[in-house]
Amino acid sequence: MKISKFFTLVLLTVGLPVMADNIIDEVIWIVGDEAILRSEVEEERLRAQYEGQQITGDPYCYIPEQLAIQKLFLHQAELDSIEVSESTVSHQVDMRMDYYISQIGSKEKMEEYFRKTASEIREEMMSNIRNQMVIQQMQSKLTSNIKPTPAEIRRFYATLPADSIPVVPAQVEVQVISFEPIVPPEETERIKSQLREFTDRVTSGKADFSMLARLYSEDTESAKRGGELGFVGKGQLVTEFADVAFNLNDPKRVSRIVQTEYGYHIIQLIEKKGDRINCRHILLRPRISAADKVKSLEKLDSIRSLIQDSASMTFEQAVIKFSQDKNTALSAGLMTNMNTGSSKFEFQDLPPEIAKQIYAMSVGDISEPFIMMDPMKNKEVCAIVKLKSKTDVHKANLIDDFQVIKGLLEERLAGEHIHEWILKKQQETYIHIDDKWKGCDFEYPGWIHD
Repeated sequence: MKISKFFTLVLLTVGLPVMADNIIDEVIWIVGDEAILRSEVEEERLRAQYEGQQITGDPYCYIPEQLAIQKLFLHQAELDSIEVSESTVSHQVDMRMDYYISQIGSKEKMEEYFRKTASEIREEMMSNIRNQMVIQQMQSKLTSNIKPTPAEIRRFYATLPADSIPVVPAQVEVQVISFEPIVPPEETERIKSQLREFTDRVTSGKADFSMLARLYSEDTESAKRGGELGFVGKGQLVTEFADVAFNLNDPKRVSRIVQTEYGYHIIQLIEKKGDRINCRHILLRPRISAADKVKSLEKLDSIRSLIQDSASMTFEQAVIKFSQDKNTALSAGLMTNMNTGSSKFEFQDLPPEIAKQIYAMSVGDISEPFIMMDPMKNKEVCAIVKLKSKTDVHKANLIDDFQVIKGLLEERLAGEHIHEWILKKQQETYIHIDDKWKGCDFEYPGWIHD
């Protein structure tokens, strides 16, 4: 399936910014009005070697062809006006830069290692990651209409050789009841008092909002950027936060204190563009004492006993009455795997605290109360879970694993569609290859028109 190989290749251009020294540069390919340089190929070869990525065949054939394919996608994306969020690109770059610095030891050591300034490394990463995201969106657009029917999926499964049917690992379905421990009024007042102090310091000019965000905000990702969120639409923010942020008009002022499910915030406007806004915020979360956590665990233990010891309440009814997890409240507590959209999880995809609880449970069992980190809110909650179903390791079948088989067929059809699209674009695009680089057994015939 060609598409899988290509998706792997795209990642080559967003790896380490390796320098290719002592290369006499030259144009080796032209695709449309875009040139491919010998130095680009050499950098990709060195990068793949550094990262241990295996290249099938001659790298001086494979890499130029894959770079040419990328240029076909990028050109089509430009024609189709496909754009990506600059704030998302910047966020990805921030994470990569932080990773490199943590691995190498410091910003200065990183610059020495790559023989580039941090700004040069960042600029290269911005371009590469932006291109990768554009290519992925272009591929998604090209394959968006691939929707096999149930009959097509069944026929596809019937044609699969026995050794091609995938093995499905053990999976579970889990229901959860969770709520946050009660925050004492004095802790809420402490948080608000600290945020009011920050507001006074910014308003009086004694401190800069972004500096305070870096030092104190408990939204660790935005804190690295001085609390800046990047341009977002109103629907991308929780309602309470959005209602206040989108009513700000003066970048010099600080908002009132805003309470959301994540904690307490103050917000400062940076810029508005149409229906999008860029702002900074400082988030503080209440501290929960050990005694308050014990009280919540005892409450959950009473709920567990009520479900187990009487016929007056089911787990599903307890979800409606007690659970504060809005992501599962409307599905009787049933958790959804955000990676697949399914209710089935492999053990490694569950929050670790839940995986530990259910590992030795039988279907229908309810766990003891425990404390876990809510992955969406990044805060501690108290929870009990029920193991709704469990399937052992098995070969995929149409009854239990229809979505798995559907995914296989969609991947095959997408690969075939992308392959045909590339062949067609080859014929529509001006392509010139230097004579010294033509002697290749290319994956896609048609690069050499004459």
